[in-house]
Amino acid sequence: MTLRLFLVAGEPSGDRLGAALMAGLKTLAGGDVVFHGVGGPLMQAEGLVPLFDMEELSVIGLTEIIANYRRLARRVTDTAKAVTAERPDALITIDIPEFSLRLASQVKDRAPDIRTIHYVAPTVWAWRPGRARKMARSVDHVLALLPFEPPYMQAEGMSCDFVGHPVVTEPKASEAEIAAFRDKHGIAPGETTILVLPGSRRSEIERLAPIFGDALRPVLARHPGAHVVVPAAPAVAGMLGDKIRDWPGQPHILDPRGQAPDAFAAEKRAAFSLADVALAASGTVSLELAAAETPMVIAYDMSWLSRTVILSLLKVDTVTLVNLVAESRTVPEFIGKACRPGPVGAALNTLLDDAAARTAQLNAMALTMARLGKGGEAPGLRAARSVMSLIR
Repeated sequence: MTLRLFLVAGEPSGDRLGAALMAGLKTLAGGDVVFHGVGGPLMQAEGLVPLFDMEELSVIGLTEIIANYRRLARRVTDTAKAVTAERPDALITIDIPEFSLRLASQVKDRAPDIRTIHYVAPTVWAWRPGRARKMARSVDHVLALLPFEPPYMQAEGMSCDFVGHPVVTEPKASEAEIAAFRDKHGIAPGETTILVLPGSRRSEIERLAPIFGDALRPVLARHPGAHVVVPAAPAVAGMLGDKIRDWPGQPHILDPRGQAPDAFAAEKRAAFSLADVALAASGTVSLELAAAETPMVIAYDMSWLSRTVILSLLKVDTVTLVNLVAESRTVPEFIGKACRPGPVGAALNTLLDDAAARTAQLNAMALTMARLGKGGEAPGLRAARSVMSLIR
């Protein structure tokens, strides 16, 4: 019997999770599976029939959600109608909880028998613990990326499996890829390379680009020959050049437009591998950097309202996943009001100049990868097994 699934993702990281899950499901179901929903190019390449463009859901922060509330509310309702019309074996929502949990709630109201699965447990261990209780009203099962998350979900009545984090299966750059990258961008062996990742959403780029650019000034003053490399997410590639025009160091922008996905992925892998340090927005990119063994500084800011509300509710003293999973505080982070160019630039200089600080991070990264499932079954396949177990 054909397996029918409805999946919803709203940003590039969710697209990667969804694509790996879909590949695992096709393996377990012998290819006899049909996917509908919302997802990006990776999910569509695995066979997803899209309902609308995934980028419509790529908003973050309280003020951004408020500004887009009517449009998002309409999309929730439209998507819920599509789910109930499709009558899938399960609805699988991937991250974007502001959209996903509203969707699951409407689907349960319309069709209580449709199983609902949420991929990426909400960070109730960090803030707003009541979300798990509210979530349990409409979500049957959770796929968790972090090993300490299942008890939080199970305590509220949902089943939950730790399925590992897909970052542990990401391939490292080959010597040939690194050499090609150096040739293309004119970066000689031994020259300092600084990787800068100011986010994958427009709102993040708008807010962080000026701060990151100013933070680079003291770093390039101390390391005048350093190269600055900035990979662009597809959704923001068009605006990124304008936003970093005034940055020092004539940054090398890695633009996915006009490139085959595999070629851009290889270029990005090479940039991660050869970088001496990275400055990145807070998020799952810290795990990508850890997998590439690239020492990092994390910085992030939000609108005044988002910052005031979220930071007042935080239950942890760090939001960087490497720090949390490794139970260390080796990765410097600058969140909210602390996200200022001077301290961020000083932290980058410390990482470039202090071998002990770099070694401490590398040790924490290795422990993080081990705890996230490195060396075990691929997370996408583990997640697929969990889904199939619930359905059957």
